[in-house]
Amino acid sequence: MSFFKENHSKKKKVKQIINKVFSTSLSFNMVQPGNSVLVAVSGGPDSIALLHILIALAPKFSCKLGVAHLNHCLRGQDSFNDEKFVSLVAKKFNLPYYTKQIDVNKYKVKHRLSLEEAARYVRYAFLGDVAKQNRYDIIATAHHCDDNAELVLMNLIRGSGLVGISGIPPTRNIAGKHIKIVRPLIKLTKSEILCFLSLNDLDYILDKSNSDQKYLRNKIRHYLIPEVKKRYNPNIVETLNRIAAISNAEDKFIGNQVDSVFEQIVLSRDKDLIAFPAAKIESLHLALKRRVIRKAIKLIKGNLRRITYKHIDAVIELLEKKADQKSLDLPDRIKIRLSDNVLQFLREKYAMRNSMEIQNNKKFVYKYFVSKPCKKNESLFLEEINAIISFSEVDLDNFSDFDCNKQQTAYLDMDRLSFPLKIRNYQTGDFFIPIGMKGTVTIKKFFINNKISKKTRKNCPILFSNGKIAWIVGHRISELFKIETFTRKILKVELFLA
Repeated sequence: MSFFKENHSKKKKVKQIINKVFSTSLSFNMVQPGNSVLVAVSGGPDSIALLHILIALAPKFSCKLGVAHLNHCLRGQDSFNDEKFVSLVAKKFNLPYYTKQIDVNKYKVKHRLSLEEAARYVRYAFLGDVAKQNRYDIIATAHHCDDNAELVLMNLIRGSGLVGISGIPPTRNIAGKHIKIVRPLIKLTKSEILCFLSLNDLDYILDKSNSDQKYLRNKIRHYLIPEVKKRYNPNIVETLNRIAAISNAEDKFIGNQVDSVFEQIVLSRDKDLIAFPAAKIESLHLALKRRVIRKAIKLIKGNLRRITYKHIDAVIELLEKKADQKSLDLPDRIKIRLSDNVLQFLREKYAMRNSMEIQNNKKFVYKYFVSKPCKKNESLFLEEINAIISFSEVDLDNFSDFDCNKQQTAYLDMDRLSFPLKIRNYQTGDFFIPIGMKGTVTIKKFFINNKISKKTRKNCPILFSNGKIAWIVGHRISELFKIETFTRKILKVELFLA
């Protein structure tokens, strides 16, 4: 091939990639003439490709561009090198440049988030603030086709519903800021992005953490998807993106139905309280019922972080009066209460751990419910005492020690337990039969005899089965639920103090 033919071929391929992004932008109405677009640039291959493609397309949209880079302070000097690299790229094209340094590790610890959650939150908060302060209409991020496939597969593995497998939306609005986030590369594959960079001889930075196998996404990216491509479906990325597109359309359709039903049956609504007639919400189809409950929690809480399938089903059980309680405490001070045939969703003004001191000296109380676990380990976070309790069924074939209960581990006869189990803190009048004894003992006397401080007593979790104490968590199990030679199923319960 001659130099001219080769050069023509390169230009044609580059033009095809740029046109594909242009077509995607038009299809999803991403950019309007005259818009100001803030481009999120990390310095990696995807964002560098995005910036150069948008520079090429800017005249077609008559839009102005700006560059934003957040230094997460996660990789030592490498993080600052990235920041410097992006600043030079912005300077080369004479583009406005905005940057900020945030210690994401500190933010993660302070707000009890995973590293990925913390990084995502501070990144979008930074981009939203820059856009608002500098009058950008659009924020463009470099998510692409492979990213979308990885997210769909990751959410499938985690057991997500329709929302989770809808993947990365091509566009979404930032609530309250009148700013739109767009993903112009969402139809490009990673190989097309790398091809574009190579053909244009563009420099970029590789983040070593993207190969760290402790992150599920990286395992999916580097091992699972290549294995599926090789052995089962060479077009798995396209397949997963098709699933996402179908799910996204159906999720939007169902969401519109939920919005309509929600407005029809809601009894009262403000920022701290949403109420429904119990009969009306109970009469809904199960799918609508779950969606209405999710929406009510999201409106009160502001998000659905740490709200799981089990929480939604616990609300349904409360509604259908299958549970013995009349209220539920969900993460982040959200309370669900059934009173006088009205289902209420409330935000508590104070954290439960401070309630005894703040709320007119009312008794400090927390309460959780535990569904029957499967073979895998399942965990429950007790926010009020900053602890985790895990539950798992033990394989009887590999279990021979019937006297193995330790301070922070309990083994219970699963067939004697009635699910859902309940966990709450100690209350005056509680009693149980300590293992090895025949008669009952009040918890107060047990605490005194074992020299357990009053402060510890107040917070101590107690595991109940059908109203009977199975374990004073971290201290002693009950004689009623101990494992014996005829035991067939064993529940292992462990306490981890955070």
